[in-house]
Amino acid sequence: MAEGLMRRKLEREDRAHEFRAASAGVWTLDGRPATESAIMVMAELGIDIRSHRSRLLTERIMENAALILTMTHSHAEAIRAEFPEHKSRVLLLSEMVGYGYDIEDPVGGSLLDYEETAQEIEALIETGYERMMQLIQQLAVGER
Repeated sequence: MAEGLMRRKLEREDRAHEFRAASAGVWTLDGRPATESAIMVMAELGIDIRSHRSRLLTERIMENAALILTMTHSHAEAIRAEFPEHKSRVLLLSEMVGYGYDIEDPVGGSLLDYEETAQEIEALIETGYERMMQLIQQLAVGER
C-alpha cells in the first residue's frame, strides 16, 4: 500500500520521472501478490496494486535506493544489521513527521484495519513529503 501511495504522491508532485517508489521486504518470499483487502482498499483510493508482487530486499536494491523508509523499528534494525553500509538511509516512515512509532501491519485483520493503515500511511507521506525530499538531497550530498 505504501508503494502505491508514494507513487501517487510523486506523480502529483510531478517527480515520478526523478524518483521511483518501490517496496521490498525483510522477511518475505519473492512473488507474493498483495492481499485482497489491500487491493480493495487501494482501488477505493484509485490506485491499482493488482500487479504488485513481493520481493526480498537485496544489496542491489539498497545500493539504488536514495532513502529506505520502514514501517517498524524491527524492520529498520534488521536492515541496518544486514546492510550496515547503508544504515544512514534507513528511517521509519513515521520519523518523516517527527515521531518514531511503528505502523501496524494489517495482514490478518479486517478491511477496516487496512483502511486505517492506508489512511495513516497516506497522512505520513503527505505530511512528511518535504522532509523526505530534504533527506534525499542531504544524503546525496553526503555521499559525494
